[in-house]
Amino acid sequence: MISRRNFLNILLLCCFALSSWFFAPDANALGGKLPSINQPAPSFTLPTNTGDGDISLSDLRGKWVVLYFYPKDFTAGCTIEARRFQQDLPKYLDKNVEIIGVSADDVDSHAEFCDSEGLKFPLLADSNGAVSKAYGSWLGFLSLRHTFLIDPKGVLRETFVKVNPSVHSTEVLARLEQLQQAS
Repeated sequence: MISRRNFLNILLLCCFALSSWFFAPDANALGGKLPSINQPAPSFTLPTNTGDGDISLSDLRGKWVVLYFYPKDFTAGCTIEARRFQQDLPKYLDKNVEIIGVSADDVDSHAEFCDSEGLKFPLLADSNGAVSKAYGSWLGFLSLRHTFLIDPKGVLRETFVKVNPSVHSTEVLARLEQLQQAS
């Protein structure tokens, strides 16, 4: 049994940890150090749900990439976020954009999730978290809800770390339009 004093100490530490996360600059998000804007995005190669082998960032040169990390297939927030990206997929395709989802779930889970939700974009299996770590989006055993916009040359142009799954796709599209007009 935990004593009242120990409980209060634990609660105080949790409050401190959360407050430091909420008020920390984005470069040091909860999942670690984020890659720098206007620098080459960390490269990756991961297996996809389609069974067609792996997808690498280098395979996507010439296209804008929405690389979004999410915690878990079939959970409420992740399902909402995926559905919104799918709903807006024609708008992304019109802008020469590839949407790529990444989580620690395996290829089979991703395949089932895509089938159940009618997703027409790939989900990549980052089972050991190596890619999530490279993007500052790993917390122990799962990916955090972060999104990165990568330009056709492979340069990171935008980072989203405080994501609301219900409106996130709309935010990404708006920022993408700004970035495309500026380039």
